[in-house]
Amino acid sequence: MEAQIEQQLEKIMPEDLARTFESAYHVFQGHHEHMDDLLKNGAALLRKVSQRFTPTQTILGIAAIAAVAVVLINRATDEGNEGEAHDVSNRADKPKIGAKNQDKQGQ
Repeated sequence: MEAQIEQQLEKIMPEDLARTFESAYHVFQGHHEHMDDLLKNGAALLRKVSQRFTPTQTILGIAAIAAVAVVLINRATDEGNEGEAHDVSNRADKPKIGAKNQDKQGQ
């Protein structure tokens, strides 16, 4: 009986992980046509994981993956702004140095 249950459970293969992460990478890069692949591969992986792990292990695993994804996305968006120079020399609200002193001297 236990052998039959073990055969019915689908094994989590490295290819399942690779396909899911590859689809996620394409979607993250802006290729939204891969969204269907991501949903399909992610759902298949989630189904296999839920057969193997307890609900608590599944929830903790998904939370860990989500936390890593948030950190990676945050770093990727920060890198886009890093090193950019902005010219602030011609700002209208910037006070002129010595402007008050010149007004007082001219009176």
